[in-house]
Amino acid sequence: MNNAQEKIYNEEDIKSCIKPLSGNGFIRLFQNAGRRWLGVWYAFAESKPRLADWLYKIGFFLAFSLSVTLYQYIIMTFLPYAFKSLNNGPAGWPMIPIKAAGGRNFTVFGDGNGWGYFIAFEIAVFTAQCINFPLQRNVTYKSHGNPWVQAAWYFAGWTLVSVGTSCIWGVCNAFLLHWGCPQAVSGLIKTLLTGCVSLIVFFFIFMVIFPDNAKIADRAAKKYGKLVAAGASAKKLQKAENRKNLWESRALASRAEQERRSAISLASARAIKYFAFKKRFGQARSLCVRLAESCAPETKLIKAQAERERCLDLKERAFVQAAEAAARAEKYAVQV
Repeated sequence: MNNAQEKIYNEEDIKSCIKPLSGNGFIRLFQNAGRRWLGVWYAFAESKPRLADWLYKIGFFLAFSLSVTLYQYIIMTFLPYAFKSLNNGPAGWPMIPIKAAGGRNFTVFGDGNGWGYFIAFEIAVFTAQCINFPLQRNVTYKSHGNPWVQAAWYFAGWTLVSVGTSCIWGVCNAFLLHWGCPQAVSGLIKTLLTGCVSLIVFFFIFMVIFPDNAKIADRAAKKYGKLVAAGASAKKLQKAENRKNLWESRALASRAEQERRSAISLASARAIKYFAFKKRFGQARSLCVRLAESCAPETKLIKAQAERERCLDLKERAFVQAAEAAARAEKYAVQV
């Protein structure tokens, strides 16, 4: 018997799908919550894959983007003091006075407080992007493209976004300085402004530089088909075929990894669900025995027996689901 589908699964097989929990009660609480959530999520992803894919990307994109924005604000709260000696008044380019802001200068490269504040801000933003890029690439979009090419496009996009936000900030900062806004508040406003603009623009930039492998493979296959139909040269055909094979293998690898993670997490969650229903059934059965021994009212006993039968039905259905999930997880374990 070498096929996981032919195997008859028992409780021990299902129990083996559950990874050991931490000995720390606090950590164990979060582990249990996380496993149940993953089970619900992967079950939802199976029924509505396209919606789940969008929710996954938006969720992680926002989580990482907001986290680096917070990091950026924390850095901007303290780092300017390291360059305090450079904060000798307005500095930068193009230094155009704004009459409505009391003659304060509009600057794109620079700051109304001095070069020190500008340098601190650029350091904070750049290091934040160095954190954001690998997280978005490897976790949110799970891209298998050339990292150096993607990093170059990301840097180009970040440069354009930075120039755009600097132009907006150049106007805002002139008014904030004119109104005597505290530096901490000014830093918060600048972080939120640049963060929100970057959040919107980079979501679409990421869709371009981190494309879906399956879509690229599909486009490469169609292009190859068109070249074959048009009778293209052997050199062009070979190049198109290599590209098609490359992206098909990447799409296959992406899909296999996603299915493997889904199978393992779903098996663990359904195993936990089964043992939870088994425990409830045991409690319901014990209650029926106690009520029968204590000669409890018939209506109360009937109600308890109905609950016992309901728990038994839930337990049996949960067992079937857990066994199916265990078989699927074992199939991926054998493949690996």
